[in-house]
Amino acid sequence: MRLSQADLRHSVVLEVPEGKMVTAGLWGPQDAHRRLLERRLKVRLSARGRQLTIAGGPDRVPFAERVVRELMSLVRSGQNLFLNDIEQVVKLLEGDGDVSVGELRAQTLTVTHDRRAVSPKSPNQQAYIDAMEQHDLVFAVGPAGTGKTYLAMAAAVAALRAQAVKRIILTRPAVEAGERLGFLPGSLVEKVNPYLRPLYDAMFDLMGIEQATKLVENRTIEVAPLAFMRGRTLNHAFVILDEAQNTTREQMKMFLTRLGFSAQAVVTGDMTQVDLDRGQQSGLRHAIGILEGLEGIGIARLTPVDVVRHKLVRAIVQAYDRDAEAKSAR
Repeated sequence: MRLSQADLRHSVVLEVPEGKMVTAGLWGPQDAHRRLLERRLKVRLSARGRQLTIAGGPDRVPFAERVVRELMSLVRSGQNLFLNDIEQVVKLLEGDGDVSVGELRAQTLTVTHDRRAVSPKSPNQQAYIDAMEQHDLVFAVGPAGTGKTYLAMAAAVAALRAQAVKRIILTRPAVEAGERLGFLPGSLVEKVNPYLRPLYDAMFDLMGIEQATKLVENRTIEVAPLAFMRGRTLNHAFVILDEAQNTTREQMKMFLTRLGFSAQAVVTGDMTQVDLDRGQQSGLRHAIGILEGLEGIGIARLTPVDVVRHKLVRAIVQAYDRDAEAKSAR
């Protein structure tokens, strides 16, 4: 990135008592983080001894200082930074200058099998986690990549480890599990397995393949199509209904009335990705419309700002949103 002398006429010097220990974590491997920060913030960063200098235009340096201080607080707390963390912190502070990234990530929902802390990465994710802690039934809606399924799975694992529940039940509607999959060999479970794979992915990441497989084999964790829930009463369970935008009104009512004693449910979905036949109303949209405000029910709404996948995912989500708004206006 090339900055003119006019671009560098303002600077601020930060004291870094820990010296290279912090700047190395902030700079990243081969200074990859530093280069990304300079490109995103339009400033120049340099470090010498226990001083870190931010140089740039007077309209850029204050925000860059805010970002750098937040990132240094993460490094000091022992967190390893990755490129997506840099992107996430920058876009988060662009949208909310008052948020404390350090305080957000200091709150741990659970720990993965390889000792990584699962923490909220935005205020909306924090509100989602709070809702799951305070309500027996939570609806979480938002675009792809906002952590809806992963955080629900993390909360379920935390509840199981704390012995607050005896089992975890993961389910999704299999929209394509009818005649169009009838020619495939195997049982219904095998036919719809691709639809359940994202739930397995989250489970394996949190618990490790060996432990998760053992818990699936002894039925402590059950992964099944939504159709398998009919007629059951789910007691002492943490139940996650994923991709709920593809449930019909009847399926949603069936699922919600399965909850038994000491049960908790989280229903996740993206209302922009409904695959139901034309003319069918999404059971998720209908349920939120009639249940919002009832005691014991929480609603968490996530936005493109909360996307924690590749930076392009946020841009793609926003582009589709703009296109939908333009078509609606026409």
